[in-house]
Amino acid sequence: MRFNVPLHQFSEDYMNKHTIDIITSSDEEEPSFAMIADYEGSEENMFNVIDPNGETLPVLPVRNMVLFPGVVMPVTIGRSSSLKLVKDAYKKEISISVHCQKSPETENPTETDLYDVGTAARIVRIFEMPDMTTTVILHGVQRVQMVEVVKRRPYMTAQVEPLRDVLPGKNNREFRAIVDNCKELAIKYTRLNIESQQDTIFALRNINNPVFLVNFICANLPFDIKEKAQLLTEPSLQERATQLLSILNREVQLSELKEDIQARAKEELSQQQREYFLMQQMKNIQDELGGSVQDQDIAEMREAAKKKKWNADVAEIFEKEVAKLERTNAQSPDYNVQLNYLQTMLGLPWNEYTEDNLDMAHAQRTLDRDHYGIEKVKERVIEHLAVLKLRRDMKSPIICLYGPPGVGKTSLGKSIADALGRKYVRISLGGVHDEAEIRGHRKTYIGAMPGRIIKGLAKAGSSNPVFILDEIDKISQMTHNGDPSSALLEVLDPEQNSAFHDNFLDVDFDLSHVMFIATANNIQTIPAPLLDRMELIEMSGYLTEEKVEIARRHLVHKQMTENGIPARRVTITKPALEKIVENYTRESGVRELDKKIGKIFRKMALEMASRGLPQHTSIGPKQIPELLGVEEYTRDRYQGNGYAGVVTGLAWTAVGGEILFIETSLSHGKGQLTLTGNLGDVMKESATIALEYLKAHAKLLDIDPRLFEQWNIHLHVPEGAIPKDGPSAGITMATALASAFTQRKVRANLAMTGEITLRGKVLPVGGIKEKILAAKRAGITDIILSEENRRHISDIQPVYLSGLTFHYVNEVSEVWHLALLNEKVANPLDLTVKEEKKTEK
Repeated sequence: MRFNVPLHQFSEDYMNKHTIDIITSSDEEEPSFAMIADYEGSEENMFNVIDPNGETLPVLPVRNMVLFPGVVMPVTIGRSSSLKLVKDAYKKEISISVHCQKSPETENPTETDLYDVGTAARIVRIFEMPDMTTTVILHGVQRVQMVEVVKRRPYMTAQVEPLRDVLPGKNNREFRAIVDNCKELAIKYTRLNIESQQDTIFALRNINNPVFLVNFICANLPFDIKEKAQLLTEPSLQERATQLLSILNREVQLSELKEDIQARAKEELSQQQREYFLMQQMKNIQDELGGSVQDQDIAEMREAAKKKKWNADVAEIFEKEVAKLERTNAQSPDYNVQLNYLQTMLGLPWNEYTEDNLDMAHAQRTLDRDHYGIEKVKERVIEHLAVLKLRRDMKSPIICLYGPPGVGKTSLGKSIADALGRKYVRISLGGVHDEAEIRGHRKTYIGAMPGRIIKGLAKAGSSNPVFILDEIDKISQMTHNGDPSSALLEVLDPEQNSAFHDNFLDVDFDLSHVMFIATANNIQTIPAPLLDRMELIEMSGYLTEEKVEIARRHLVHKQMTENGIPARRVTITKPALEKIVENYTRESGVRELDKKIGKIFRKMALEMASRGLPQHTSIGPKQIPELLGVEEYTRDRYQGNGYAGVVTGLAWTAVGGEILFIETSLSHGKGQLTLTGNLGDVMKESATIALEYLKAHAKLLDIDPRLFEQWNIHLHVPEGAIPKDGPSAGITMATALASAFTQRKVRANLAMTGEITLRGKVLPVGGIKEKILAAKRAGITDIILSEENRRHISDIQPVYLSGLTFHYVNEVSEVWHLALLNEKVANPLDLTVKEEKKTEK
């Protein structure tokens, strides 16, 4: 704002060429400010000294200042390129173009980093300062616009065009009034903000030329650089003065308000409150705007509490907490904690319920519309509706849907909510390792929050939503942050969840009307106490026919919509869908099938966008390889009974059931057992048990026991890259070994599964439905199971059992009787016992 430029710093030659208006102070011995009062004698051309056709000038980038025509300003030179520029220009007595940087942090600015409009200036004097810096005195003479950079080294040089200033008329009273107001406001602003008030005010009062006064204020008062650059682009002096007046009005009002706030805050400050000084200023601003925000918040919360349906105990707790908030200083960290707590209480749906749609026909239609199959789950939902219709105050069930990925467990929850007319909330528990995620943090901690259960209810806005606890089998158990699985015990216990206690809320909340539906892939990893509290419903894999129907009803339409294919423009035939299911996916659910169908429609979209499609395109099985590439999987098929020692078993995997082949071969040796195929410990034990049982009961099959000492046994399970484990292949291994040592054929189209004991007992195994589906896909017609698995078969729908014959056994001998034919295989091994030669001494 003040630039101490003594008169002796101007060169004599420069003083002879230009008229300098010297602004002096009676208290000083020499002039303090210099303003160019005239240029070549006429006001019309005082700012028009650059060739109208443009000139090539060196460009001097400056930070945090904008030079205006008629203003003399000192500039400290820091860059080596800028220092060379000013020395060359001073030596050659040429003008330079001064442009302000858009960002002061830019060290090596290019033309894009500078404002286009700058000021052509002459260098008055260069001198070295005591602090070893170089300062140059610049005299702005005319506004210019940078057109094109000519060169960049050793400093930027550009072609500039002059910008003419539109001067007001000599008798323009409006301009004179605007300038007078600008002068008064500038003096007022200076008194409020600038330390060296006297020098600046003295300068403002002694500038008589209104044009120079406007430019002096624009250049020297400390408002935003962007606004200064905008003022420089304005060609009309009157419009520039008008904009300046608006800026000064704003800055003066803001300065007065700041001074008023500081004056009032100063009176209220005490030794203990000094650290809250800035917060007090904010409070005073809020008072100016019409009252304390704290009082407004409390009034609004009390008004909202009147509409809540909570009981008297909760209302009493709420009022007590509000009173505590009133006594808390708004600047204290505890204030926000308390405010957050009360807002959480108000955000919960206390005794607010959505009305259930008890139309069972509507519920059945909704469930059938969204999901194909899964009749047991649908039946359970309809049962709940029926009971709810008879007894309105019934507690909601807690269901756990378990099964392989992609069978529709999570999406079923949304359909159930739609069928019941309830709100839908879902939280994923996979990877949750902190108990506070379920029960919340205690509100005494900074940043405390309620648990996911309470937050989910607040999001739903009702106390009886359908609440999905997704991936409950993947929740972490005991960690250093507590046991989140144990925290769920209270949530999922119908006898306890009517008074669920969240640590943050610290008030009991009724969860008994919430329908919790948990989903899991493997219930073996769920803790027993938690499993005991849920009603388990299995969602097993789909048959090929079911997958085709799901794709036809849901997936095709979904992918057509997502990929912008018009309705009925493209169809996929049932045989084509069946080919996709069997040869391009291997899963129990339909997630991969959905991706494959999406891939087909993306290719159709590309074809439609690039070349266009016929009005109707039908995709058959022959087009599938063109769209999806080479078949990724071959269907597991029964491979016949032409080999001794090869038996078909059934296995359960995370993606559904599979058939597997147990292969046994014999070679001359000393009775060594070799197991291959990436088998786990349990499966290896099953092979050992099967062999030992066969040795102990060799007479049942007319096997000479001495064979076991003269033949090595190699038992292999194909696809060695895939780990395999479990006891369910016990009877399959026993049958394979028996077939190998008897060279008898195994019954055609037969598969089996069951655990074996040393006593020859056949024990039940799990995953029966998935194994049956795998057997049907492979063309199996007969299945051997443990007698104790008969009860599992009775729970399976008849459609899955058609075409299959089940044989139930208790002993391994029964398995051999059913599985082994009296017919030998072609080219059987010669398993005669070799007599040992005795040598006499």
